[in-house]
Amino acid sequence: MSRLPAHDREDPGKVRQEALSFHHRSYPASRIAGALAERSLTVSVCLPARECAGTVGEIVGALGALRRAGVVDEIVIVDAASGDGTADVAARAGAAVWQEAELMRSWGPVLGKGDAMWRALSVLEGDLVCFLDADTEQFRPHFLTGLLGPLVCEPGVSFVKGFYRRPLAADGLLEADGGGRVNHLTARPALAVFYPQLAHVRQPLAGEVAARRDLLERLPFATGYGVEIAMLIDAWREVGLPGIAEVDLGEHRNRHQPLSALTPMAVTVLATVAERLEREGRLAGPPPGAVDGDGGVADGGGVADGGGVASSPPLERPPFIRSGEPAARAANRRRTGAGAGGHVEVARGEM
Repeated sequence: MSRLPAHDREDPGKVRQEALSFHHRSYPASRIAGALAERSLTVSVCLPARECAGTVGEIVGALGALRRAGVVDEIVIVDAASGDGTADVAARAGAAVWQEAELMRSWGPVLGKGDAMWRALSVLEGDLVCFLDADTEQFRPHFLTGLLGPLVCEPGVSFVKGFYRRPLAADGLLEADGGGRVNHLTARPALAVFYPQLAHVRQPLAGEVAARRDLLERLPFATGYGVEIAMLIDAWREVGLPGIAEVDLGEHRNRHQPLSALTPMAVTVLATVAERLEREGRLAGPPPGAVDGDGGVADGGGVADGGGVASSPPLERPPFIRSGEPAARAANRRRTGAGAGGHVEVARGEM
């Protein structure tokens, strides 16, 4: 039987049926900077990156301008040992760069994008945290200001997802909304069937997300490609639809994966949803097979090249608040003399 969060269960007739929706034009940089200053809030922007040298410099440059405008306090790249110079490009552009393997080493090898995002919380200092894709082409400042807008300007919002049009070029033709195939064919149908309260979220797999830090610290993190849909479902269970908003960011261009690469992504997304259904008692027992953080099949289940259907969930990290890291950070601040609300300089990790 489906178990709704208490805030969505008390009076179903009065529950809003869709997440709040806004347009990025409502949130110019000047409005965001003013609201942040008025509320004494700080902002960290994190870009998990893998082989993104061709785009990350332009993105960090645009974020640097927003930092000078009072919109951003901290720009951090968490690099997955890129061989194309991503870390150097980002550092020259003005970002603090960490290698993902340098973060929270006691937790073992990094198991994918979601794991890198979770570990990033150990070095991010902002009250508000925004994750952006590092492979975005033609990055525009409103990709950030749009996400921050509802958090600082709309009462009660704690979690914001971006949505956009993703053009897809094929056979010399440009299909205006042809990208995001796993989003359209896997994630949204899964939500419509199993989590209809979230069926109207347009891009559950969007990498553009902003949230209050205290909320992120209470959420488990799926370690790989399932992180975005897991975060959406878990945030809904924490704050309900009144605490979630989505923002129209216009057109978004980034590199597209070949069709063969989408199968492991789709498998991981479905496995992540299935794991939550099992927790809720709506799915009886885990199916055979195992999926690593980025959709590969492990432990002898399914097909090793991702062409089969394996359905066990990827590993998850516990809520950051239970990782032991917050206590370690507090102890470090006491040793260094930093105040509870102060910022500790983020060092550049090894490259």
